[in-house]
Amino acid sequence: MNIIETDRLLLRKLSTDDAAFILDLLNQPSFIQYIGDRGVRTLEDAKRYIEAGAVASYERNGFGLYLTMLKGSEIPIGMCGLVKRDSLKDVDVGFAFLPQYWLKGYAFEAASAVLAYARNELGLKRILGIATPDNQGSIRVLEKIGLKFEKMVRLSADDVELKLFALDM
Repeated sequence: MNIIETDRLLLRKLSTDDAAFILDLLNQPSFIQYIGDRGVRTLEDAKRYIEAGAVASYERNGFGLYLTMLKGSEIPIGMCGLVKRDSLKDVDVGFAFLPQYWLKGYAFEAASAVLAYARNELGLKRILGIATPDNQGSIRVLEKIGLKFEKMVRLSADDVELKLFALDM
């Protein structure tokens, strides 16, 4: 069941059936560099990642990260959605796409639709975004969807410093 539909994309809840795609996405060098190594090395690891992350978030929060697919072919190209982190007061928009789908406007299209969903369907009043300072692609997307840089943050004491962006909706 699709949660969000755009001109070119479909976004739906992740399930353990998406484990092979998640295994590929999370082991892309760019994912590890900009988001982090999640230690997902096998299909079983990917299934556990989906269950503990996205599926648990759907049950707990009513939202989470969604599989993002090309409309028509339903080829998975990334994930985009909403994340509620214990260390941040508000919900943040998150996204990650396979490198071959970068620079085609898909992240902007998906993140814009997720923001509209957050505002119109979930009634959220404020959305955050986080990115490593060197992740210029993600920073451009966050700024293009209307988020403004607020401050530097760490999600945990031993984590890297991240740029925090925000949008009051």
